[in-house]
Amino acid sequence: MRILMLSWEFPPVMTGGLGMACYGMTKALLSMGIEVDLIIPTNEEVYFPLRKPEDADLMPVVFTDPLKKKKFGKKINIHSLVEGAKYLDMAYFTTGRRTFKEIWREEILEGIKNTTSLEFLFDILSKDGPFFPEVRNYTAKAVNIAKQLNYDLIHAHDWLTYPAASLIKTLSDKPWISHIHSTEFDRAGGAGDSRIHNIEYMGMHLCDKIIAVSGYTSNIIMEKYMADRNKIKIVHNAFVVEEAGKPKKRIFKEPTVAFIGRITLQKGPDYFLKVARKVLQKEKKVRFIMAGKGDMERGIIHHSASMGMGTKFLFSGYLSRQELESILSAADIFVMPSVSEPFGIAPLEAMSYGTVAIISKQSGVAEIIENAYKVDFWDIDRIVSIILDLIKNPEKLKQMSQSSVEEVTKIQWKEAARKIFDVYSECLKN
Repeated sequence: MRILMLSWEFPPVMTGGLGMACYGMTKALLSMGIEVDLIIPTNEEVYFPLRKPEDADLMPVVFTDPLKKKKFGKKINIHSLVEGAKYLDMAYFTTGRRTFKEIWREEILEGIKNTTSLEFLFDILSKDGPFFPEVRNYTAKAVNIAKQLNYDLIHAHDWLTYPAASLIKTLSDKPWISHIHSTEFDRAGGAGDSRIHNIEYMGMHLCDKIIAVSGYTSNIIMEKYMADRNKIKIVHNAFVVEEAGKPKKRIFKEPTVAFIGRITLQKGPDYFLKVARKVLQKEKKVRFIMAGKGDMERGIIHHSASMGMGTKFLFSGYLSRQELESILSAADIFVMPSVSEPFGIAPLEAMSYGTVAIISKQSGVAEIIENAYKVDFWDIDRIVSIILDLIKNPEKLKQMSQSSVEEVTKIQWKEAARKIFDVYSECLKN
């Protein structure tokens, strides 16, 4: 079985948990003998033929135009193919909309002139706005690449890849699985951008099957997007544990509390800031670190400065993979106060470093872990109480840390991959 996988992220091209989720599931699928042709945003028209588990790390590259390969010489790798990419803006290349229009007009419309939903999609993508030029380019490249490949079905992750998936499905008549890691309702705390919402709605209704990363997400897509319950399969994410329980490498002598994620409404950074202020009013020997970037960053920085927390509350900005691991290794407590979190891989990663997790009840990951504190995102006093209790009781903190490591090592992608394979098989039978 060969899968055409469309994703906006894959290590080392990442801005959040989607990349790690795609990596983990792909590696597990490869170990089952499933082959994957991966298309991610790149500066050149290339794909990554993954045939064995180690390929998920090696990332072998194939150019659709062999002549283009020559300019890279022997330095062809994923880093060179995304050089200059705007990682933080999720915009990996910007080359205009000409190719997208040509593909649509010269190839697509010939076969789907009466397909109202796809004409509507073209209208959306032809407009300017955040991400849309990049999505147009990705769509054009992905369609070009897919024409040259042989595969059994399409597996597309989140709205950024749905335009490409919808066109490729129309041209190939192959089954399409829509994998929902996040929705516009989660990211925006409401309806959000109507164009993105409409693309998500289209994707959920045109695809053959939907994989939701949690029961929480499944309920949202049924309620907000009116998705067919019979199309939905819940497959919780997992985590690739390379070496759980690594020795802590402290940055500060004081207990350290970390927030790692996009500094946006969805992730609840303002609640983390309020928690920090209340904790520091009662216990001065604590450090708080906020890692990430986002549209709320400037406001949070100004607000923290006005509170006079000084070096007790630090901002790291966007972190490389190595830097992220350093923060997790140094942190004693990890807080995820997300307003709406479809899953949330970050707590699993924190737990693998022996960092005690306090997570929002409004998250998918809360459905599968026991050794974490689960709190309503808005319950600041409860979060403060937990942090102070752990700081004042180091033995309790140590025991919870050990339990976290033991639990996360059992949450592996092998079982999730089996469930995904079942979805593939069901699609191919129909």
